[in-house]
Amino acid sequence: MSNPIFSGSAVAIVTPFDNAGEVNYVKFGELIDEQIAGGTAAIVVCGTTGESATQTLEEHSKTVDFAIKHVNHRVPVIAGAGSNDTAAALFLCEHAQHSGADALLLVTPYYNKTSQRGLIKHYTYLADAVDIPIILYNVPARTGVDIAPETYAALAKHKMIAGTKEASGNIGNLSRTLKLTENDDFDVWSGDDAYTLPLIAMGAIGVISVLANIYPRVMADLCEAALKGDFAKARELHYNALEAMNAMMYDVNPIPVKTAMNLLGKDVGQLRMPLTDMDEATLERLKKALDGARTQNFR
Repeated sequence: MSNPIFSGSAVAIVTPFDNAGEVNYVKFGELIDEQIAGGTAAIVVCGTTGESATQTLEEHSKTVDFAIKHVNHRVPVIAGAGSNDTAAALFLCEHAQHSGADALLLVTPYYNKTSQRGLIKHYTYLADAVDIPIILYNVPARTGVDIAPETYAALAKHKMIAGTKEASGNIGNLSRTLKLTENDDFDVWSGDDAYTLPLIAMGAIGVISVLANIYPRVMADLCEAALKGDFAKARELHYNALEAMNAMMYDVNPIPVKTAMNLLGKDVGQLRMPLTDMDEATLERLKKALDGARTQNFR
């Protein structure tokens, strides 16, 4: 697996809903087309930003199927397939593989959690069962589980484990992970827009981005500049986009990004409970952040 699944900016794409609360597939296709036209390197479907936690298995599967068919090999499609139940994760992995996904995104088990030994067993079991690459997903603020550098080092030896989406914010641990896996075929992508530039400087190869839902070209250009070593341009793009990046964290993801998309006329519909609309004060902060971003001539 010497070639990375993707480098640059992939979008953790939102799932648009219609007025009845069902997946709006017409709008979803439009969003996918906009992303590819905007330079997005891969589509990540049914992740956190796609509200996979409140999708039924049937709906999740249909959403993955639609994305794969609509993208039609223009860019890689990475299917969210993680669960706190290894058996459920296996079902999602096997479905995505059968549907034609290019890779899988597997969040660490949440709520019941597990030990580092349990992480190795969970991921090894799933990796042994599939024939497409796996991207681990470390987001301890949501799951209560943090993948240790030594655990990464063990998992990096598996031929089907291609890398990780890192959203821990722990630069020290990530530095150690990169060092421990430097001789393995193991890639790192930022799971936080604001960490994209520093992580690429450390050896990461891109981002799985929330902000790209709104500004795909900005995130694509930032990654391209950083990966080419043009850090002056990358810094300029990073600081221009920083307030917009931060705004995506004003409330629980994907509340800010879906709200922003609706404000910008993209009509992605409602959030699913228990997620709900942001309060008026936070909404005003978000509007100001978007106004500031527009003054930077974002595309």
